[in-house]
Amino acid sequence: MFGAFLALSAAGACSHGPALTPRTQLQVLTQQELPTPNLQDLVQPSRNFVIGPYDKLSIDVYGTDDLKRERIEVDGSGQVQFPFAGTLQAGGKTPKELAEVITARISKYVRDPQVTVNLIEATSSAITVDGQVKKPGLYPVIGRMTLNRSIASAEGLSDFAKVEEVVVFRTVGGKDYAALYDLAAIRRGAYADPEIFANDIIVVGDSPSRRFMHDLVTIAPTLVAPIVTILAR
Repeated sequence: MFGAFLALSAAGACSHGPALTPRTQLQVLTQQELPTPNLQDLVQPSRNFVIGPYDKLSIDVYGTDDLKRERIEVDGSGQVQFPFAGTLQAGGKTPKELAEVITARISKYVRDPQVTVNLIEATSSAITVDGQVKKPGLYPVIGRMTLNRSIASAEGLSDFAKVEEVVVFRTVGGKDYAALYDLAAIRRGAYADPEIFANDIIVVGDSPSRRFMHDLVTIAPTLVAPIVTILAR
């Protein structure tokens, strides 16, 4: 029953991030750290790639060599510049979506443009920060990211955040994991600030209306170490 409660509540909490499939079983693990994702987990080739900061793109307008760009770098804010199109917001778009935007912009100057955008180097990756933070959303992972840094990327906790109920969801090797953290304990030095990887979903609990980890917190009211679980699909 607790597993179903956790999964369904967490799915509801992630209104700004990827949908979480409801689970019906929960296994608490003896380990105190989430497994580290491998390259296949980080790349996720099956999903549509979303452009992010510092990615490098090639843009080609068929039959117009002057508009061909072999290596355009997306800036830190997710923007690129292209002739006749001006400054474009590439971050958060797929290459196909960006091509459509460029096509619309340059159609005033180029007759029936056929625009192709390809990713040639992916240096960005993103995490989802949701729940009771000031600015929920997708954030790029640049360098080493920790749980506290991830929440800072979302402009910090909201006034209703429950610091003892912060959950990180991660998929490793086709298995879905969740770990419960207490930010106050981390900040006191009770245990290390965990590393966060691309595609992780972080959900900050709501006091008192969004207690999706309530049952587990009742069992362990003082969280002196992370509690790691595996979610059955």
